Amino acid sequence: MPSAVSSFRLLMLAASLAGGSWAVAAEAPAASGAPVRAPVESSGLDAPLFYQLLVGEMELRAGNAAAAYEILLDGARKTGDERLFRRAVEIALQARAGDQALAAAQAWRTAVPGSVEAHRFAAQLLVGLNRVAEALDPLRALLANTPAAERPETIATLPRFFVRPADRKTMAGVLEQALQPYATMPETRLATLLANARMRLQAEEPDRALALAQEAAKLDPSAEGVALLALELMPQRVQAESIVRDFLQAKPASAAIRLSYVRTLVNQQRYPEAAVQLETATQVDPALAPAWLSLGALRLELKQPREAEQALRRYLELAEGRSESTQPTSTPTEDGSIEVVTASPAEGVTQAYLLLAQAAEAQGQYEQADQWLSRIDEADRALSVQLRRAMLLARQGRTGEARELLRKVPERSPQDARAKVLAESQLLRELKDWGEAYQVLAAGATRFPDDVDLLYEQAMMAEKLRRVEEMERLLRRVIELKPDHYHAYNALGYTLADRNVRLEEARQLVQKALEFAPNEPFIIDSMGWVEYRMGRPEEALKHLQRAYQARPDAEIGAHLGEVLWSLGRHDEARRVWRDARERDGSNEVLIETLARLKVQL
Repeated sequence: MPSAVSSFRLLMLAASLAGGSWAVAAEAPAASGAPVRAPVESSGLDAPLFYQLLVGEMELRAGNAAAAYEILLDGARKTGDERLFRRAVEIALQARAGDQALAAAQAWRTAVPGSVEAHRFAAQLLVGLNRVAEALDPLRALLANTPAAERPETIATLPRFFVRPADRKTMAGVLEQALQPYATMPETRLATLLANARMRLQAEEPDRALALAQEAAKLDPSAEGVALLALELMPQRVQAESIVRDFLQAKPASAAIRLSYVRTLVNQQRYPEAAVQLETATQVDPALAPAWLSLGALRLELKQPREAEQALRRYLELAEGRSESTQPTSTPTEDGSIEVVTASPAEGVTQAYLLLAQAAEAQGQYEQADQWLSRIDEADRALSVQLRRAMLLARQGRTGEARELLRKVPERSPQDARAKVLAESQLLRELKDWGEAYQVLAAGATRFPDDVDLLYEQAMMAEKLRRVEEMERLLRRVIELKPDHYHAYNALGYTLADRNVRLEEARQLVQKALEFAPNEPFIIDSMGWVEYRMGRPEEALKHLQRAYQARPDAEIGAHLGEVLWSLGRHDEARRVWRDARERDGSNEVLIETLARLKVQL
């Protein structure tokens, strides 16, 4: 039995649900200054009904949701109070009783036909119950009862309510039917195009989504919603990128869209293009701190440490005294790729120090690098800081000290221990000590069996040691544990092609990787190399040119140059090789290629 206090709270709740004021009336000052009673608002709640609602809430507290639902729904029907209908729907949903929730929503629609919320609830519940076609009527009612001034926004938000229907294509068709009357109205035409396009995208119909997005862009190329939709389409349809570019040309000061575009480019590993966009962002708004931090990370990835340092120093100047609101930025991950994250200014400053240490290290300024690291005092960054310090020691020939430094980092969790294994192997990999790196990873795999990251890294070290059978065994285990691990498919396919064996199988493996990551430059490079090994240099050239444009990496440049050389386009090949050598003159594939072909640059 509820306590006296609990009973009082239930009384308050029941009264609130009934929509009336059952407490004593408030006093209002009269003109003479003497207090007078304010008129009591009639609640429409008689004593029997009040008791009924109280019992309903008490049943719910006692765990009898079915009884509470029936009591409150009965009260809702008697009063027509929308809050009671809503409460009945909520109780049914909490009890995972979808049919009962729908029944309450439909009763709500009947009792209050002008209620936008009732129609929305009914449509969502019908979709959730996989009765998608029946959602058309409540959707039409929802839109018809929405005030004209609010209708464009309502239309724009509709796809958010239907992101997980079992039959998305039918849902897209239903929404299109519901929106048909608004497709030609000037005030709702753009919102209708965008809503239909987004639903087609959710239905995995990117071509139809693209056509609608292009029509919306013609209607208003400066609409932010159009640009956002195009950004979502870009990974599947490259034609959508022109919509984004046109928007940024029309509204160059739109930092949000430009930074989102940068995120998309980074996700596709199109780092040079992302850097160009960030340069533009900093020119349009020199005080845009996140752009400077991301630019520094990208310049470092592109092996431009001096330019990276300039951008990062500028970021630190701007970051002083900024608020703690979060900002998107880009930062290198443990595997060397760039990841766009959301960071507060404090986190951003820490990232900047780490990046500045790497930039100084890349320029041989080890003392300066250590000074940057000394400014970081965050405990959760201990491993990142010690890894950079270990790298500095290793660069100076003090490998033993470097490894010991990493091993002394405290382990607060198994995840910390695993991260230490990856950090030590990364250190040894950078030193080209493949054998020791393999041993560290093998020991880690014993401690963390079936860890796909450790197995993958161990496979890469096995390849360096020319243990091809061991590499293949490890990669196939990775694929078995994580069938969508596209790096494993790519690594195995590329290795087979590079050794000029089992080429058809190599092509199938790389093609599988491309299905998971169609815009990954290194996988596109692998496909180009497979085609070249299979005697199709013209087809190989298309892939390699695309890969090098997206990611001008020295290894990709080595492959592209070799294909150009085989086609007799020697001047072009030399230009590519020179460019690749300027970016990374120590790249082993580039050095081996030039030596094998006996090319002097």
